Amino acid sequence: MPSNPVAETVASLLPRAKAELTELVAFKSVADFTQFSKSESDAAAGWIADALRAEGFTDVALLDTPDGTQSVYGYLPGPEGAKTVLLYAHYDVQPPLDEAGWATPPFELTERDGRWYGRGTADCKGGFIMHLLALRALKANGGVPVHVKVIVEGSEEQGTGGLERYAEQHPELLAADTIIIGDAGNFRVGLPTVTTTLRGMTLVRVRIDTLAGNLHSGQFGGAAPDALAALIRVLDSLRAEDGSTTVDGLDATARWDGLEYAEEQFRTDAKVLDGVELIGDGSVADRIWARPAVTVLGIDCPPVVGATPSVQSSARALVSLRVPPGVDAAEATKLLQAHIEAHTPWGARVTTEQLGQGQAFRADTSSPAYQAMADAMAEAYPGETMQYAGQGGSIPLCNTLAGLYPQAEILLIGLSEPEAQIHAVNESVSPEELERLSVAEALFLRNYAAG
Repeated sequence: MPSNPVAETVASLLPRAKAELTELVAFKSVADFTQFSKSESDAAAGWIADALRAEGFTDVALLDTPDGTQSVYGYLPGPEGAKTVLLYAHYDVQPPLDEAGWATPPFELTERDGRWYGRGTADCKGGFIMHLLALRALKANGGVPVHVKVIVEGSEEQGTGGLERYAEQHPELLAADTIIIGDAGNFRVGLPTVTTTLRGMTLVRVRIDTLAGNLHSGQFGGAAPDALAALIRVLDSLRAEDGSTTVDGLDATARWDGLEYAEEQFRTDAKVLDGVELIGDGSVADRIWARPAVTVLGIDCPPVVGATPSVQSSARALVSLRVPPGVDAAEATKLLQAHIEAHTPWGARVTTEQLGQGQAFRADTSSPAYQAMADAMAEAYPGETMQYAGQGGSIPLCNTLAGLYPQAEILLIGLSEPEAQIHAVNESVSPEELERLSVAEALFLRNYAAG
């Protein structure tokens, strides 16, 4: 990176950023309070509030959102008449999954092979640190030229919509000219990327009942309807032979127009085992950015260890459906529930319960903010041109903000490039990406203010 004062300041602040991210990662801030203590999330929120106060933010507040979690808000005034920019991140994280699969403890930031490992390092505690670095670099080099609002969500990973509903109830709070969502990532390390589309999502719990109670499989098996077998039939009906998602009435033929994703690169990024085929048809970009995708997240049934020879009377599953831009998530939920009910065999009793939902998002890339970001990224990543990519994941707040503030420009950047392995074991962040994206964000704020 060519020498410039902003870049030099960010580089000098990186050791401090690592120490702060270490403290933040240590909080087990999973917003599923049936598994993790709420005190861990509350402590993380308090840490972020203290960090904002230390940077001179006023009106710092812990917002009690309708889903029982807290989001952290702060306001940093800029010059009179300046534009307002909202910076977003979230401090809640995914559960560590199989802790035995982690090479180092998931809630202890550990440096290994040039990366920093730990749950939330990239998704998205690192995103908050990125915002701090950018603001500190500007403060050290002439000041922050815009009014800055920061909002750090406490339940994004759960999809329970607390911050969306709070924002709808207090529409003036997050109003801004431009919004930077720090919860996306470059297409690959070193390639500056703005995410322009996000798939929406719906989460449905399915329960199938067939008997008053479990029965001996020798005495009754063969005629007694098996609830687990019925559930397996239903779940299988959600995929075609090639693995494509098949929900009755839901279009799965859209094409992606933009940056393509080579199959071999995807196999490497996804760590697909040798000899195992990718699923679906069309290009990889079609499949992960432009089309719906169903995933069975969990099944309640007896574990192998300790299982008895029984016909199961009841079985449950949690099903996620990602929906692309142009598809209404509420309509997709209805189609998914209708499909499950229609494909339940043997007259079994089936119930479906929607647990979470978020709409898809498509950005307006013709806005002036995108040019300001392109110029900033070209300086932060010498020799590279900013790319536009999609993301298969969901950030439900994006559509809420777009609806509340239709004139606001929304840009998605962040640290969750493929090597980060977000949501999986051994999540990590590249400190070089943290450094360069912090520089890019700082330069963007300067460019945007001058535009």
